[in-house]
Amino acid sequence: MDVGAAGFGRLLPALRDRVRNAAFLGLDMEFTGLHSTVLQNNQPSLFDSPAERYLKVRQSVQHFTVTQLGLAIFTKENSNKYVVHLYNFFLFPSTLGVTDVEFTLSASSIQFLSHYGFDFNKFLKGGIPYMNEVQEESLSQHLSEGSWRVCSAVGRDVMKKAIDEVTRWIVAAEEGETMTLKDLSGSHMLEVQLVLRQALQDVWTQPLEDGEVMVKKVSPQQRRLLENSSYDYCRKELILTSARGFTNLFQILVKAKKPLVGHNMFMDLCHLHDKFYKPLPESYEEFKRNIHNLFPVLIDTKTVTKSIWRNHRFPRVSTLLEVYEVLCSNNLNPTDPTGPVITLASDCSRYAEKKSPHEAGYDAFLCGSVLLKSAHLLLRRVTKCSDTAEADPSFSQYLTALAEYLNKVNFIRGGASSIVRMNCRIFLGKMYPATIPLPWLSVSEAGHR
Repeated sequence: MDVGAAGFGRLLPALRDRVRNAAFLGLDMEFTGLHSTVLQNNQPSLFDSPAERYLKVRQSVQHFTVTQLGLAIFTKENSNKYVVHLYNFFLFPSTLGVTDVEFTLSASSIQFLSHYGFDFNKFLKGGIPYMNEVQEESLSQHLSEGSWRVCSAVGRDVMKKAIDEVTRWIVAAEEGETMTLKDLSGSHMLEVQLVLRQALQDVWTQPLEDGEVMVKKVSPQQRRLLENSSYDYCRKELILTSARGFTNLFQILVKAKKPLVGHNMFMDLCHLHDKFYKPLPESYEEFKRNIHNLFPVLIDTKTVTKSIWRNHRFPRVSTLLEVYEVLCSNNLNPTDPTGPVITLASDCSRYAEKKSPHEAGYDAFLCGSVLLKSAHLLLRRVTKCSDTAEADPSFSQYLTALAEYLNKVNFIRGGASSIVRMNCRIFLGKMYPATIPLPWLSVSEAGHR
């Protein structure tokens, strides 16, 4: 399901419920670029330490933005069956505030996205806004002071047209009469109301359906009453909720603390931190602490499948789709009918009919599916359970089979094999001291998404 700014707000309550009931979440992201060539000595090196690599990635993340975020919500049902709801969220930085966000486009990345059918209009024209905590604090302060402004040139053109229409109408309008402004996008609906209320003291506004805003001529007394009403759609807290946009869902994910699954997910985690939480810190150790506080259980399927290559005669393949296809084949489990059954929700059926590699929602689905199939393979081969015990393994059993891979995030091309472990962490319902090396990030040879 493709989701833009227009439908995101209505979908958010259902997303909250599905995340709350999920067994785990698959994640994938697409960006306007990966490694900035503008910065000197910023390209990855085989000799990078983890801290050096982080600083390079941090610089690149600050230059590029997220175009699409894919979320796959895996919900466990009976008989080892998982139902998956898939979402492609098109994102675009919030333009409501005092600072205009700048980002870079990498020609090769844009060409790559175009080759795989990425819809740039959904990104540029209909992307869901988002902001991190620092940007939200700045906007909140300026809203309180009345010093906010519209950043985008398109927004200013829309504002000018709206003000012209209303000022021409209001000259002859009687108190209580209304007019309607049409064809406004989600962000412009809010901005138009704020601008009109600030510029004209004898009007009131109210959002309608389908990109329309009602403008009403009111007396000063009515205006004061309406401003203090709980039904005002332009209250500060509602403005901040609207400006946060996708960050509202990010906060739901953080609160849920569900296992988060990705493939070569280090760059994804850096963008999650920078775009929706806080700007990336200079300290690599601080970044690790923050990420593990946000998402205590991370699983990188690249780390998992590399181990399977070595230990279980897994065919050596490179891309995520190839890994998925090998795990779906009968060659690995020719006599095992008890593997996880993965069913797409009815509104995601197009993925059952057509492969869509490098579409974020589809890749998020592949990540989660590879996780389940790898975990089942490990559970069957490592623990050697009886057929009866394997008939309906719980997701906790799968996590136990994956224990040595949890919180080991793959680094592509690095000069170290691992980094220092994190502080103590709740793991599978138990608290382990910091001396037990559970939450590590690992570094390995070149890999490809």
